[in-house]
Amino acid sequence: MNLNILLVDDDDVAAEAVLRGLRKYSLDCPVVMAEDGQVALDILRGQHPDRKIKRPMLVLLDLNMPRMNGFEFLEVVRNDPDLGSLIIFILTTSDADTDKSRAYHHHVAGYMVKSAVGPQFSRLARLLEEYHGSVSLP
Repeated sequence: MNLNILLVDDDDVAAEAVLRGLRKYSLDCPVVMAEDGQVALDILRGQHPDRKIKRPMLVLLDLNMPRMNGFEFLEVVRNDPDLGSLIIFILTTSDADTDKSRAYHHHVAGYMVKSAVGPQFSRLARLLEEYHGSVSLP
C-alpha cells in the first residue's frame, strides 16, 4: 500500500529538495503540494479544484508560511473530527524550543529542522522509508 504525502511548504526550493530526496531513495510515494495551511485544508477536505490526496497519508508541515501558518493549520486540524488523527511531521527552519514545545502540544509525530535533515533531505527520505515500512496506517 502506498503512503501519500501532503507537503505543506511555501518554499519552492525546499519542496523540490524534499522531492529529490524521495526520488534519490526510490520512495514511490505520491506527493501533493500545498503552499500554505489554507490550501492544505482545502486539499484534505476534498475542496481543492485540482489537487486531491488519498489515505493513508502523512503531512510534512512547514511552520512559517503566509496566509495560514503551520500552527494555525495544526489548531484547525486537531479540532476537526475528520482530520484530527492525521500524522503530521514538522519540517521547518525554526530550531526554537518554544516552537518545538508548541508543535508537540498539537501531537505531531516528529519535529525536524531543515538544516539538520541533511543534504538533499536524505535523512527525511530514510525516516519516511523506515516509518512506512514499520507502521501500520489506517
